[in-house]
Amino acid sequence: MRRVPPTVRRALACAALLALTSCGWGAPASGRGERVPAAATGVTAAAGSSTSVHVMWNLATEDPEITRYEVYRGTTKVKEVPGSEHMVDVTRLEPSTSYVFRVRARNADGVPGPPSRPVRATTPAAAAADRTAPSRPGGPKGRALGGRAVQLSWTAASDARGVASYDIYQGSSKIHSVGGAQTAAVITGLRPGTDYVFTVRARDAADNVSSPSGPVRISTAPGAADDRSTAPAGFRATTHRSDGAYYIDLAWTAPEVDGVITEYRIQLDGRAVTSLVWGGSPPEGTCTHSFYVGREANATHRVRLRAKLPDGTWGALSPERSVTTGG
Repeated sequence: MRRVPPTVRRALACAALLALTSCGWGAPASGRGERVPAAATGVTAAAGSSTSVHVMWNLATEDPEITRYEVYRGTTKVKEVPGSEHMVDVTRLEPSTSYVFRVRARNADGVPGPPSRPVRATTPAAAAADRTAPSRPGGPKGRALGGRAVQLSWTAASDARGVASYDIYQGSSKIHSVGGAQTAAVITGLRPGTDYVFTVRARDAADNVSSPSGPVRISTAPGAADDRSTAPAGFRATTHRSDGAYYIDLAWTAPEVDGVITEYRIQLDGRAVTSLVWGGSPPEGTCTHSFYVGREANATHRVRLRAKLPDGTWGALSPERSVTTGG
């Protein structure tokens, strides 16, 4: 038998290792027979400014369910989001630079899937001393695509150095972004039989943002709406005293919706008094919050809570709870 030179043996070994590790990503299965998630699909990347890129993908429905998505720039993981999210802004990038992004799903067993196909985005050049916002997008229009999606279109905005991206809002919530070369978008994850008001804003490479376009009012088609309530579940309210002052302590579980809830509005005695916004990822399971209500003992208050849903609308109010300070 002819002897294989050492350099050839090393090359063959490296080739086999690369085949197993998928170019540095690691083998997706642990070898114990777990079900491997499919590769993320529908991955897109568009520059949002000279230092940011907006990455999006399709949500997967698998068993076991996908619990998180990992976003990679090259082979470096730069973001990780819950399995109910399908978009992220990758920031702190360099102007005039081309980047490659991939998305990887991980299921409830902790098993990672293979990386998605690579997508490329190039950040525009930095605009020195640019303080002029683009003109507002014009002629917006839209139509419902069934009960859970709408299609929007608009005429291009103008900017002395070019529009980098368009941000789409539902009410005051930014819910979608597309590249500056696009003048249309499909918005998914909506609720059947629901009235929506959308606006579009243009953004340039220096992060100057235009005034909003005119509103587009669209009603999604009636259909098999979720039987899940949009009100916070298991809502409870108690009080405690600290340093001579009284506080109301709230506890609840976030409603089950398609996305992550990061904002709540608290009603006290029939009127909105404060908003609660999670600075990072919201807690899993039971959420808690305390707020000051004064120094008077034996004062009775009524309190309710509602969530701002991922589609930009407000969910249903929780049941009202009555609490008495010092009681």
